[in-house]
Amino acid sequence: VIDSGIDLQHPAFQGGLVAASEMWDYVGNDAMPQEEGVIGTDAAFGHGTSVAGIILQIAPKAKILPLRVLGSDGSGDVLNVAAAINRAMQAGANIINLSLGSDTNSQAVNDAINAATLRGIFVISSSGNTNNQSVTFPANQANVDTSTPGQYSLSVSSVDANDDKSSFSTWGTSLEMSAPGEQVFGPVPGNRIGAWSGTSMSAPMVSATLALALSQSLNATVGKADLTTKLKNTAYNIYKSGQNSAYKIDSSDTGLSSQRLLGEGRLDINNFLSSVMP
Repeated sequence: VIDSGIDLQHPAFQGGLVAASEMWDYVGNDAMPQEEGVIGTDAAFGHGTSVAGIILQIAPKAKILPLRVLGSDGSGDVLNVAAAINRAMQAGANIINLSLGSDTNSQAVNDAINAATLRGIFVISSSGNTNNQSVTFPANQANVDTSTPGQYSLSVSSVDANDDKSSFSTWGTSLEMSAPGEQVFGPVPGNRIGAWSGTSMSAPMVSATLALALSQSLNATVGKADLTTKLKNTAYNIYKSGQNSAYKIDSSDTGLSSQRLLGEGRLDINNFLSSVMP
């Protein structure tokens, strides 16, 4: 989980973290990726804690490697993000969750993601919260390549409880799939529980679902490289009615009614696992 760090002492993480020697804080330049800030004051305080907590709620036997690259205001350096991806890769991570993004494409981050995916590591990225077609990087690049990097990377947008596009979620034909991202409950620093909304909450749901699949013996006809395709192919069809906001973002978008603007559909964990397990 490459993010704002986590609350290392929160009960939600006890027994769910890797060895402390593998963690790193690129903001504080030390081995303690502890969240820093004040609830309600610092925009990103608690963000990484929530993301990691969502993963453990879905895949409770997963092990979280927290790497802190974001400050309490949500800002960060793309070179630190690239370094964290490389560190996760060297540490043996199976899945890298990037609930973060930038308006600017970074070659350093792209190179790190390509190196990770070529090793068979999944990289899951949130699409952004600006309610337009400006999907943030690296999610913007997740479906560019259909070879190995494309098979192991995935972009995720957000839908609400009715499977409509979340009001904040980015959208566009480059997106690959969606997951719930509104009022998602999880741990909050200080031994608390709270709810967050954002595509940042959608991405870890997909990461956790992949963790569940990797913990099982896959169907003989399913290879590891097939899992992201299976995730998309088994997604719930949110486009059934033709009136769903996933078709038309607003009444002026008359030319978009036939396009899938939130990927192949909404994450369906049961359908996915049923398709990949014996």
